[in-house]
Amino acid sequence: MTPYAREANNGNWRTSERWARMLRDRYRIIVQTRWDGSRADAMIALHARRSAASIVAFRALGRPLAVVLTGTDLYKDLPASAEAIASVGMADRLVVLQEDALNFLKPKWREKCEVIYQSAQAVRHRGHAGSFLECVAVGHLRAEKDPLTLLRAVAEIPRDVPIRIRHIGAPLDPALEAAARETARMDARYRYVGALPHGLARAAMARADLLVHPSIMEGGANVVIEAIASGTPVIASHVSGNIGLLGAAYPGYFESGDAKALAEALQRAQAEAPYRRALARECAKRKPLFRPAAEQRSLRNLLARMLA
Repeated sequence: MTPYAREANNGNWRTSERWARMLRDRYRIIVQTRWDGSRADAMIALHARRSAASIVAFRALGRPLAVVLTGTDLYKDLPASAEAIASVGMADRLVVLQEDALNFLKPKWREKCEVIYQSAQAVRHRGHAGSFLECVAVGHLRAEKDPLTLLRAVAEIPRDVPIRIRHIGAPLDPALEAAARETARMDARYRYVGALPHGLARAAMARADLLVHPSIMEGGANVVIEAIASGTPVIASHVSGNIGLLGAAYPGYFESGDAKALAEALQRAQAEAPYRRALARECAKRKPLFRPAAEQRSLRNLLARMLA
């Protein structure tokens, strides 16, 4: 179960599509946005609140149920949403997508929870020609991705500093789209290109020196994993969803919402090759966590335990 269909082209949909593909060699997989009563021996439901109706209906059958907690679940819904809390209580197994998420669960929930890291196919880092620092930001224009902090950071960077930023993502919020296009009009170092097909977005990451990821809320961002799999280091906001992927001691964080700190981190990356190498080394250490074979093995083990 996923609350979003293919047209949304977001993290929830990509997770469900990838997991279905990884399991189809052993199981018959049905992917739905709302359970229609189709016969099933087990359910994996993404999003405790948005999938709550399907969770309640399936739980009534007494069959195995796993609930995957998204960023919205962990950092917004669970403290307040009765539906999300009920879904967590009904689940036989809980899944989170990065290790720091466990710190946000009650002890009784942690006992039935496991971490399944998402994965990405490795792509060779291609780099680019030129002496400037080429950065890419990949995320739809919506509040949770905090594009305004990125735009403010562009204004903080002196014009003579050779940094370029390419911003990829669908314009889901008209006000944020207007702000992005105005920044692009005023400053040629920033380019907003809108939504791109997944393959082109990955190619942009593989050519970049850095991925910039300023989100204020993340369950475990696919784009961070894809950047690491491409050999592209990350400058990211210091929030749980990023900490759980990059590690608590990662040197490339800035405080969420702090445009000046982001601008300083980008200028440091441009000026200091040893800093860029340190970021790359730390990302390389995390890369084995995000291999497709590891994700597939974790999924198979989850279903095997549920169906035993």
